[in-house]
Parts: sequence; C-alpha cells; structure tokens
Amino acid sequence: MKYLERLIEFVKSNLNMLVELQLVRSLNLPDAYIAAGYVRNQLWDYLHGYKERTPLSDVDVIYFDPTDINESTEKIYEQRLISQLNIYKWSVKNQARMHIHKNDPPYSSIEDAMMRWPETATAIAIRLNAKNEIEVVAPYGLEDLFEMRIRRSPYFHDQEYYLKRIAEKKWLTIWPRVQLVR
Repeated sequence: MKYLERLIEFVKSNLNMLVELQLVRSLNLPDAYIAAGYVRNQLWDYLHGYKERTPLSDVDVIYFDPTDINESTEKIYEQRLISQLNIYKWSVKNQARMHIHKNDPPYSSIEDAMMRWPETATAIAIRLNAKNEIEVVAPYGLEDLFEMRIRRSPYFHDQEYYLKRIAEKKWLTIWPRVQLVR
C-alpha cells in the first residue's frame, strides 16, 4: 500500500499532471486513463532527482468501450486533446479493440488489456475521477515502478521485441539506476 500512497501523492503534487488528467477526464471516455510512459517516465525522473522531465514520445490515453471499436473514433479524441493542449503527441487507444492487433481473445477490461503490455513498470494507468481523486490501475502492482526495474510482463511473450524496445528507448541510459530483470 505504501507505493500506491506515494504514487497518489506524487501525482497530486504535480500541477501539470493534474491539469492533463482533468483534460482527459473532460473527454468523458468510458474507463479512461493516462498510462504507460507518461507515469513511468515522470516517476523515474523524480526518483533520479531530475529537474527537467524526460521528453515523451507520446502521451498514452487508454479507455475501454466495446460498443465502438472504430479507430477513427480514437483519432477524433486525439484531435480534441491536441486542440486543448498541443505540447504532446496524444495517442488515444480503445483497449477493447487492441486484442485484434495481437490475435488475442477480446479483453474484458482495461486491466485485462494492460496485462498484455510489454513491461510491468509500464502497465500503470492513472486518472482523476469525478470526485477529484486519483485512481490507479496497476495489474502487476507498483513495486517494479518504484524499485526501478524493467521486467517483461508474464503475458507478453515476444522476448526479442521486448529487448529491442528497451534498447531503442534507451531507458537504461536515461535512468542509470534502472535495472533490467531477465
């Protein structure tokens, strides 16, 4: 529980994150969160004592709506986010359709979809609910995130892609205290 409380306090103390979470909440997407590198990178920057944020390649917004799995719907939401805050490349993905790309059976929820993401420390999502409370989804917990470990998720089987991804993203160079668990 200590990591959950620490993550919530970290987010609450970050005005930019709160503004961005409010922006995503304003879309009124079902079960919507900001996830992945957005959370991981900012926390690892903080744990490394960096004053400046490591630039993000994109900001992953995820939601779950099995009633509309059209990719064009996601693009509409991306454009709405860009029109409100044009400092990021926004990536909006309905997790109810992501199983198609991976030839998996349909996912049942946000958490079910996130369990198939490559790394445990990336499978983290946050949102601001209607009561202005921070909610967290972390199917593998928060230990690897806070202990700065990169570990392949148990449901992600492509070891070659996983290692290539780590090398291309240069995580071990950007955050030298991060450890790769093989």
